[in-house]
This record gives sequence, C-alpha cells and structure tokens, in this order.
Amino acid sequence: MTVRSILNTKGHQIVSVEPDVRLAAAIKLLGEKKIGAVLVMNQSRLEGILSERDIVRVLGERGAGVLEAPVSEVMTRKVVTCKETDTVAELMEMMTTGKFRHLPVIENGKVVGLISIGDIVKRRVQEYEAEQEALRDYIKTA
Repeated sequence: MTVRSILNTKGHQIVSVEPDVRLAAAIKLLGEKKIGAVLVMNQSRLEGILSERDIVRVLGERGAGVLEAPVSEVMTRKVVTCKETDTVAELMEMMTTGKFRHLPVIENGKVVGLISIGDIVKRRVQEYEAEQEALRDYIKTA
C-alpha cells in the first residue's frame, strides 16, 4: 500500500497558514478543522509544519504570551516529507523514528497532500478486515 492509495481515498486537501499568521489564529483553525497539524506555506512553498506538540511545547516554554507570536517562530522548520510512491511501512518507520504524526506529501516540488498517523491506522484496519473476510470466504469454500 502506498501514499498514493491513501490520498486517492482520503483526498488531497491541504490546510495551511502563512508564516506571519498569529499562533492563536492557527490554533483556532486546528480546532475548527478538527486536525492536529497545519502546514505553514509561503504561497505554494512549504516553510514548516505546526503541530499540537509544537504548540504545547512553546506554551510550556514561553507561556500564553506566545499566542500573539507568528507561527514562523513556533513551527517545525526541518519538515520530513514523503512521496506518493512511499509505502505505509516506510511512513510508519519515518514517524516512529522521528516521533511525529504528520507527513506532507511532495511531488515535483509541490505539496500534494498530508498523511497523518490516523490515516495510516485507518487504512491498516481496512486491510486487516478485508484479509479476514477473504480468509472466511476461503474457509467456507474449502
């Protein structure tokens, strides 16, 4: 199973903010969209990613005053990305090793989607259910 197959089911929608958006506004967007991360983009260029973990970390370090800071001060700048041809196993390894839960998908230098650990778990559960059903059908006909 590849990233492409997940995106074909999930869709290619991307939620992003510009680097100068205030952290409070980005947090509001995360809540409204019920998501755990937002891409930080300067027009179509990926500048960083802002996750719930980034927010918790910076609030702990700097207190509530940081809510007025631009997301560019808080975001993760060294963003690990993936390609549509990467496998779910490769993504799980990247996420486990890097201790993060969101991977932007890049093709030909452009962001084409975002994969979360939740997307991977959902797809794996669907695969296991399909395998179980196939095995049950096989046993019935054997």
